[in-house]
Amino acid sequence: MRNGILVSGNWVIDQVKVIDCYPDEERLVNVLAESSSNGGSAYNVVKALAKLKAEFPLSGLGLVGNDERGVRVIEDCRSLNIDVAQLRQTDKASTSYTDVMTVKGSGKRTFFHQRGANALLDIEHFDFGSTTAKIFHLGYLLLLDQLDKVDADGSTRASKVLKTALEYGFITSADIVSERSDKFTQVIPSSLPFLDYFFVNEFEAEMLTGIKTVEPGGYVLTEQCYQAACKIITMGVRKWVILHFPVGAIAVSAQGEKLYQASVKLPQQTIAGAVGGGDAFAAGVLMGVHQHWTMEQCLKLAVCSAAACLTETTSSDGILPADDCLLLADMYGFRDTFEDLTTNLTK
Repeated sequence: MRNGILVSGNWVIDQVKVIDCYPDEERLVNVLAESSSNGGSAYNVVKALAKLKAEFPLSGLGLVGNDERGVRVIEDCRSLNIDVAQLRQTDKASTSYTDVMTVKGSGKRTFFHQRGANALLDIEHFDFGSTTAKIFHLGYLLLLDQLDKVDADGSTRASKVLKTALEYGFITSADIVSERSDKFTQVIPSSLPFLDYFFVNEFEAEMLTGIKTVEPGGYVLTEQCYQAACKIITMGVRKWVILHFPVGAIAVSAQGEKLYQASVKLPQQTIAGAVGGGDAFAAGVLMGVHQHWTMEQCLKLAVCSAAACLTETTSSDGILPADDCLLLADMYGFRDTFEDLTTNLTK
C-alpha cells in the first residue's frame, strides 16, 4: 500500500535580506535584517510538510552540489526525518542559491537566482521503483533546465517523468515558477495530461492561458481566474487545478466543481515576508490530499499554512503544526471580500 509524499525539483538555499525599499539602478537602500534558509519548490514543500507534522513518510529527490550548501540541505532534511536516499550530490555544479530581497512592510520580493545543480536534474535521476510513496510532487517547472527541454516528439522531459510516475501508480502534482517569458505555452502543456493536481498563481494562469487575470495595480479578476482554471482543465489536468492569489484561492475540478477559499486576514503588523508562501500553500493541499480530505478541507489548511509562513521572513520558520495553523483562522478570520492588495502570496 502506497504511503507518503516524494518531493522533487528545486533545492535552493535562500539568502534573504529585508530592505527598506527596492532601489532604482545605482541607488542605495538599507539592509534591515538578513537570514539564510531553505528555498525552491522541493525543499520548501517537503520542509513545510515536516513542519505541519505530516504523519506519513516524506522523501526528497534531486541534485545539490558537493559543497557546504549541499551538505547543509541534506543534513537539514535528515534532522526532519526526511528520506534523502534520492537527494544526491554532484561535482558538476554547485548547490543552487537565491538572493531574496524582501521589502519591509509590503513583503514584496525580488529574486536573484543561481540555478546550480538543479539545472542538471534529468530523467535518469528518477527511480520510482525504489519508493512506495503515494504522491509525487514536482516543482518548479520552468526552472529545471534539463526537464524543461522539449524533445523531438514535442513533449518535455518533465512530462515523461510525470507519465512514468503515473505508470508506477503515483498521484502526481506539479507547480510552476512566475517567470516572465514566452516559455509557458511551450513548456507546460505537455505535462498537464499527466498531472492530477496543478498549482498556479494568478500571473502564471494568465501567462499559460492568455486570459487576463490581473488588473494594473495587482487587483485580481476572480471570474477570469475561474475561466483560466477551467481552460487549464481542458488542457488535460486529471483532477484539480488550484489557483492561489493574495486574498484567497480557487479550485476547479475536472468534473466541473468550483471552490473558493478566502485567505486568513492577518494583521499587517504580523506579516514579515511572503517568501515560501505559495509552497506552504501547496504543502497544505498535498497533506490533505494524502489523508483523503475534501478539497474544501485541503484549501482551508493551505491558506492557514500560507498565513503562518508569512509571519517570518524565511520560507518555513513561521509554519506551525497543522492544528495550530488552523487556529489562525479562528484568531483572525478569513477575508470577507476580494480586496485590492498587491502583496504577492506566491513562490
